[in-house]
Amino acid sequence: MEKKIWANSGDSHFLEPGDLFQEIMPPALAERMPRSVKGDDGWETVYIDGESLRRPLPKPIRDGEFKGQTIETLSVRPPGAGDVAQRVKDLDQEGIWGEVTFPSLGMWANYIKDPELIREGTKALNDWAMSEIQHKAPKRLIATATLPLLDVQDTVAEVHRVAANGYYAVFIPTVPPPGRPTWNSEEWDPVWRAIEETGLILSIHIGTDGETVMYRGPGGAVLNFNETTYGGQRATAQLIAGGALDRYPNLRILVSEGGAAWAPFLGDRMNEAYRQHSMFVRPVLSMPPKEFIYRQVYVSFQHDETAVQTVLGMNYRNVMFGSDYPHLEGTYGHTQKTLHELFEGVDPAVRHRITVGAFLDLFPHIGEPPGNAA
Repeated sequence: MEKKIWANSGDSHFLEPGDLFQEIMPPALAERMPRSVKGDDGWETVYIDGESLRRPLPKPIRDGEFKGQTIETLSVRPPGAGDVAQRVKDLDQEGIWGEVTFPSLGMWANYIKDPELIREGTKALNDWAMSEIQHKAPKRLIATATLPLLDVQDTVAEVHRVAANGYYAVFIPTVPPPGRPTWNSEEWDPVWRAIEETGLILSIHIGTDGETVMYRGPGGAVLNFNETTYGGQRATAQLIAGGALDRYPNLRILVSEGGAAWAPFLGDRMNEAYRQHSMFVRPVLSMPPKEFIYRQVYVSFQHDETAVQTVLGMNYRNVMFGSDYPHLEGTYGHTQKTLHELFEGVDPAVRHRITVGAFLDLFPHIGEPPGNAA
């Protein structure tokens, strides 16, 4: 049996109870917060502030169903998707030590249009996540706090509140709520300043742009999945081009689940625009855009064969593994197989950087995983 490769994970999700807000908020507010109802017909209905949307639930992929390839594991929802004690057992089995944990119901925050509702809702969700996730496994799980984004003063206040309550990271979607300025606007500067001052990590999770079905017909599933990756790149470009990472040099970003190889390419593309179209560029930056990516932007990936080469060939060292537990596109059930295939013949120092080192740059309190020497 091959020796287990232990890794930290820059991406995972926790499935809260579908009626969570009914349990933790006053009824008048709770009934307008996101609520998930999963039907026997294989569809999920999400109710949000008087509106509803339906989406199909993922179906298991069984051995041999994918033509031309052998599917060696049954892709099902892991037992610890919504249970911390069982989750730690799953992580031990898979060889995952520390992991960044994103909300599930919190992903719908941009659909809420009432500043009071989102302010009180995020407070309740963040308090619950700290108590029920991070406090129950403080050396393993890093909960990400959801921010209210309809009023900058509310956003700044929640940044300071969650930092005081023990959070290490805050979460924003790839796009602001409808009607709010994009991330390159200086209107968000008080938020970036607060995050930098508190030492929190600004995490951005792909697939939070809003619309999830952009294509139908032949190839739609692959095309729609591809679309989810681009939002993280756009958000990164906005933070750099608008000067936020220049004005706040200690602000560090984690873009989760979007792969790795895009980061150096995006830097090259932005450098070209900055250099060749300099007569149009505002603001003037203190260094080329690509250098901000290498200095302040971290990324996580699951299965990408190009991720290791991004470190080896392009010297972009801010790359970390992410299991995406418990999602269908994650590595649950075959994490060790994935890690051994990715790092076969790779310099142990490079393997350690991707599986452990980059993660510890952002979350040093987690420490080294057991039995995974550099």
